[in-house]
Amino acid sequence: MAEQLQQDMECEGLLECIHGLKQLDKDCFRVMVESEEALTIDEVAERVDRERSTAYRSIQRLLQSGFIQKEQINYAQGGYYHVYYPTDPTQIANDMQRKLNDWYAKMGQLIQEFEDKYEHAEADIEIPAQS
Repeated sequence: MAEQLQQDMECEGLLECIHGLKQLDKDCFRVMVESEEALTIDEVAERVDRERSTAYRSIQRLLQSGFIQKEQINYAQGGYYHVYYPTDPTQIANDMQRKLNDWYAKMGQLIQEFEDKYEHAEADIEIPAQS
């Protein structure tokens, strides 16, 4: 954490910092944001120059983090395929703010527990007299 607080960070760094996403995940997200239409996994894989299975894993992480949405497109003759598109940025920002607030509250609680635990221990320690 100290490392992250001291380094310069761009807004995309929040994807890694708050959600633990990797560089490929950020690349896939950027490709979807820059696209004017929803993309298939094959299209994302081609645009980030990775194998389909690698792009699929990245897309799954983005879905689980709430950064993208999935839609099923049905063929008229039967069958279907999925396309992916970015979640509304306001929704993503609100989610990150909520996670940050939850983290901040938890850290405050842990700091208070630390103080309570060691404040009482300090009273029990005898400090030798200096000569």
